[in-house]
Amino acid sequence: MTSAIPITVLTGFLGSGKTTLLKRLLADPAMAGTAVIINEFGDVGIDDALVEKADEDTILLPSGCVCCAVRGDLTKALAKLHHQSLHEQIPAIKRVILETSGLADPAPIAHTLMTDEDTYRIYQLDGIVTTVDAQHAAGQLAAHYEPAKQIALADRIIVTKTDLVSRSQVDALETAIRVLNRAAPIQHVIKGDTTAASLIGLAAHEPALMGTDPERWLGHAAQADPHNHAHEHEHAHGPDCAPDCGDINHDHTHLHGIGSFAMHFDAPLDGNALSLGLQTLAAAYGDKLLRVKGIVTVEGQSKPFVVHGVQHIFYPPDVLADWPKRVDGERDRRSRFVFITRGLERATVEKHLKPFLGTPNG
Repeated sequence: MTSAIPITVLTGFLGSGKTTLLKRLLADPAMAGTAVIINEFGDVGIDDALVEKADEDTILLPSGCVCCAVRGDLTKALAKLHHQSLHEQIPAIKRVILETSGLADPAPIAHTLMTDEDTYRIYQLDGIVTTVDAQHAAGQLAAHYEPAKQIALADRIIVTKTDLVSRSQVDALETAIRVLNRAAPIQHVIKGDTTAASLIGLAAHEPALMGTDPERWLGHAAQADPHNHAHEHEHAHGPDCAPDCGDINHDHTHLHGIGSFAMHFDAPLDGNALSLGLQTLAAAYGDKLLRVKGIVTVEGQSKPFVVHGVQHIFYPPDVLADWPKRVDGERDRRSRFVFITRGLERATVEKHLKPFLGTPNG
């Protein structure tokens, strides 16, 4: 699996700057050997850069990238690209960027890449990158569920158009983002000005295989106050805050019930009980359990395990090289989890897991 081709899913609501970001990246020499999958060529505006047409769905770009249109099954498009690369019909593929439509839910894409056997043998989901429009995100989040879920599932968040709004608006937006997603790094990008490192090499879905720092993968949010941030922000302004105060978090329903929380267990966990507890949790609440990440100490094991799930689907647990280090340099051997949920409170998750894992310490 270490030789699998990494895939970055680039998502974000309508007009949030995905295309601008992608066009800028295609000019980066570091992106040579990238296959870009989009819905239609015209969406990226690269017709004037066309060098060679491999077939009706694939074109070659001056940067050494390949651009492919998807008009149906993603797995078939990925298989076709791999076939073309193997038979030297297109340059060898080093990585894939999949740009979704503005209304797309990234969860089914993640499920496909995690569970389709033929796809999983060749490709590996590297990370979900979500663009967020600083100028219009407040209204979009108030009116639509899609941008909230795109943020919640992100491994990297790119806030665009920060030059067009005030610092206070950016701060309010980042507060809302942290309600939806505690862990993903946030980066400000103006007119697509960023580097390839912002999108690729995240290893966010296979940290054990890619040797990723477990603390970075889990996110420092797991060290923070374990109570649900959604609850905190819901009451942040007190009774005197007017209905039109303009704060994106004034009414938590604007975030469609999405929130995140962390919990940890000091004592090692029983591996079988953990597996059963998470399986039954996904079966009971999978539609509300948007994402789960965990680094776990298992009884009788000398190395920590990674737990990672998206809604109903969990990766098989894998072993990390070592536990993350604390600030004092000692290894942190606690079991820690980050949950991103929709309409699912921490208390409900605790109650469900208690027969399997006991009561969390925080």
